[in-house]
Amino acid sequence: MSSLWAVVPAAGSGQRMAAEVPKQYLRIAGTTLLEYALRALLACPDVRGVVVVVDPTDRRADEILSLSDPRVSRAPGGAERADSVLSGLRSLAGIAAQDDWVLVHDAARPCLPLIDLQRFVDTIKAGGVGGLLAQRVSDTIKRVTKNQRVEETLDRDSLWRAQTPQMFRWSELSSALEQALDKGVAVTDEASAMEQAGYDVQIVEGPACNLKVTVPDDLRVAEYYLKTWAVKRT
Repeated sequence: MSSLWAVVPAAGSGQRMAAEVPKQYLRIAGTTLLEYALRALLACPDVRGVVVVVDPTDRRADEILSLSDPRVSRAPGGAERADSVLSGLRSLAGIAAQDDWVLVHDAARPCLPLIDLQRFVDTIKAGGVGGLLAQRVSDTIKRVTKNQRVEETLDRDSLWRAQTPQMFRWSELSSALEQALDKGVAVTDEASAMEQAGYDVQIVEGPACNLKVTVPDDLRVAEYYLKTWAVKRT
């Protein structure tokens, strides 16, 4: 039976937040975004181990309580997200089997409910095809030019906003990311690397609360969810 691992890329600087610290170390109610993300993954009984990919020179990671969990290990971050995720995957070489599953989850998504994570894992395992959590687009979407002029209105019926976790076989995701990096193809998430490599990718609808903290307003929304939605992690 295939095991399930998780990789959390947490080596970025989060420039759009314009904060004094990388966004994964920003705090809500005294707890970092990275800590919330790790707690969610560690609460899932299917997850055998978690690799946190961090800047090896950044000592702030030493303050993350979940990093002392025996199921958690570290790997050095790379120049871009794809490099960091690949570093995390390579650290599992010799531990993970070729057909083991790997969840990749953003360090800045602190509001992932356990019930939605478990539903996602069960769905992907049952289907046998890797995939990602995503949300249907509800707003009207415009394609615009560089000078901010509307070019066209897109059909939103087929549009989804990608979330994480994204879950794929260890060997297939490793190969897809290596191919993308070798070809110089820009990939903003793991699903896009798998798409480029020709794999089918499944969509599983995710919850609205599973937002990524990218700009300051997102931090306030995440705080609201964590305080009022009572996001369940156990």
